[in-house]
Amino acid sequence: MLTLLKIRNLALVDELAWELGPGLIGVTGETGAGKSVIVGALKLVLGERAEKSLIRTGEDACSVEAVFELADPREVNAVLEDGGLPACDDNQLIVRRVVGQSANRQFVNDSPVTLALLKRLGDHLVDLHGPHDHQSLLSPERQLAMLDAYAGAEETHASYRNAHRLWRQKAAELEELRSAEAASEQELELLRHQVSEIDDTKINPDDEQELEDRWRRANNASRLLENAAAVTTALGGEDGILDRLTELQRIVRDLEKLDPSIQDRISSLEGAVLDLRELEGSMADYAEELDIDPAEAAALEERMNLLESLKRKYGPSLTDVIERRERAAARLDSIENRGEKLEVLEKELGTLRKTVDEAGKKLGTLRKKAAPKLAKEIAGQLKDLGFKQSSFESPLQALIEPGPQGCEAVEFLFGPNPGEPLQPLRQIASSGEISRVMLAVKSALADQDATPLMVFDEIDANVGGEVARAVGRKMAALGTRHQVVAITHFPQVAATAAHHFVVEKEVSGGRTRSRLFPVAGETRIQELVRMLGGGGEQARAMAASLLNG
Repeated sequence: MLTLLKIRNLALVDELAWELGPGLIGVTGETGAGKSVIVGALKLVLGERAEKSLIRTGEDACSVEAVFELADPREVNAVLEDGGLPACDDNQLIVRRVVGQSANRQFVNDSPVTLALLKRLGDHLVDLHGPHDHQSLLSPERQLAMLDAYAGAEETHASYRNAHRLWRQKAAELEELRSAEAASEQELELLRHQVSEIDDTKINPDDEQELEDRWRRANNASRLLENAAAVTTALGGEDGILDRLTELQRIVRDLEKLDPSIQDRISSLEGAVLDLRELEGSMADYAEELDIDPAEAAALEERMNLLESLKRKYGPSLTDVIERRERAAARLDSIENRGEKLEVLEKELGTLRKTVDEAGKKLGTLRKKAAPKLAKEIAGQLKDLGFKQSSFESPLQALIEPGPQGCEAVEFLFGPNPGEPLQPLRQIASSGEISRVMLAVKSALADQDATPLMVFDEIDANVGGEVARAVGRKMAALGTRHQVVAITHFPQVAATAAHHFVVEKEVSGGRTRSRLFPVAGETRIQELVRMLGGGGEQARAMAASLLNG
């Protein structure tokens, strides 16, 4: 659940640290007091777009930090690991979002993350619903996912999707081969020439550097010999460096006889002489090795020219040349063995289609069994929410061809009034009706929904009286299996909350700010009286009745 929400300089909130508990949490307050800031803060945590206008006037940045305690962190950890981040420590996840005048940043457990990763995490953390946040419920694809969750068919669905993906890939491969234009004799000759030309060269990119070094030595042999001889002469020739050092050694030894303390100062001379004698011998050996056969030099020149020619035609590198050869060989093979390949692909496609059909049948069986049960469950929830004579169905429609989600589709149908035809949810115009339908669906799927936090932002709009009370009871029931935050104007809903918080505005030092504080006992009764619209003992008695209700 969400255990802590910190907000700084967001709209009217200068600083807020909100500690949350389990169950249903009611948030109330007068219109314009700042209740929407809480929803805005959670939307930032979920990775939604951030506007600079959110920053409190006079400040450079605003920030939101949310601390989640996860009962089962496996799905969240999978997202983190996929993004290259470490798994949660102690099942705790800390999300922080900073919105500045020039740049925005987001962090998960103090590691910077992309907005896309934050959105993926948000899907596993918070389910937020407001008066206009029902698009997912209206989507047939989402409705099918809800049915699969109710049916416990997620693993069966995953197996089907994998089989369908492999089948479609093979079908595309077969279609590409079928639709490929017949190759001309000129293309075949070109492909054969390319493969043969590259194969005959016996390219090995790993040997290229050594070949270049050998060619360079052969190409510059005379100059190398001249310089090597100059070094040897300078070192060992008459009156060369080594002759002078020999005389220098004699003088130094005389110094050492006269003053032994000089030994440490002259010790390096002996080493220098030995190194230079070794260099003389090494250069002499090098000169002998440079005696390159003209035929070998010509062969190296020819080899280098051949490789450069191939790189100009197929390069720019030898690795590119080899890759070009592989593509040409694959194209040649597909042309020359087209008929045989078609036969193999058709057989493979038939086997994969059989797998798809079998997986689809298993998935369809689970759906057909669960669909009427889910419809009945939702219909019962709707009756609790004031739709006493409504109807709800979840009919399955068989598809002509297997689709990515199965061999059938579903679209929830709802009829709020008896005698009227049932209609798809997307055709329901009333936001009050669709809000209650959404709550009924969420209640029916409460055991299957793994999202830890549900937020309902004034979804009880356009209802009242006993219906509002029923909405509150339904949210309270959801609160036994999820953490639920309900932002509401209705005392009937607020009274059912396990924890009640009030948002209010205050003016201090000429600035307006919103603050949030818990209410209990008498202060809670006073807030419910305010929400009921009047004072007096009658309103107070009604508020107390709602709390005890």
